[in-house]
Amino acid sequence: MPPQAAPNPATAPKPATAPGPGPARVTRYWHRYLDARKGSWHRFAPTGPPGEELADLRAGLGHDAGTVPAMWPYYTSPTDGEVTHALEAEHGALALYGLHQQSQQRPMHKPQVGLGSALRSLRVADRFSPEALDRRVAAAVNATSVRALLYRLRGLVPQLRAEGIALDYDRLMWDLERWTHPEQRQRVRRTWGLAYHVWKPASQDAEGAGTDGEGPARS
Repeated sequence: MPPQAAPNPATAPKPATAPGPGPARVTRYWHRYLDARKGSWHRFAPTGPPGEELADLRAGLGHDAGTVPAMWPYYTSPTDGEVTHALEAEHGALALYGLHQQSQQRPMHKPQVGLGSALRSLRVADRFSPEALDRRVAAAVNATSVRALLYRLRGLVPQLRAEGIALDYDRLMWDLERWTHPEQRQRVRRTWGLAYHVWKPASQDAEGAGTDGEGPARS
């Protein structure tokens, strides 16, 4: 048999990147195994992230950024030894992603689907009591700290997982970082609320498509 040609790095698929500080762009964990062009897993990881890695991420639930050694290899936010708002937001998003992606065959990161839109899709799925879900969503958006918000979202993410509803983790990370600033928190809260309560024809609600209006700034 004739020798096979070596793969050409120039034509190999490149992982999707998310905005990072400065001119460089970094690959967040939820992009690592994702073929962004197809919206499915890369062929080198047809079943998605290894369960051991997702368990590492879930270990961060309920803990402060930087205090869980298992999560250190997954951080991409720069730090000089201090916990920044960006690192705190990435830690929270990673932990929630580990919870969301657990036992799921399809990617639970989906670009352009904000948290409000994802929760709206959950509400119209009619699996959970709309009144109870409204109360849980209200409790989450009324949180005044990232820690309290993450605690509330930790209860909502398994419900999204149960329905296979994905969301944009780049956007969630960006929203978590903004949550530390009162004025920006109000903007995030308003964006989530309008996406969650917006009226749509039933056919559009069933599709679960749409965005929450604002997204992470692109470099």
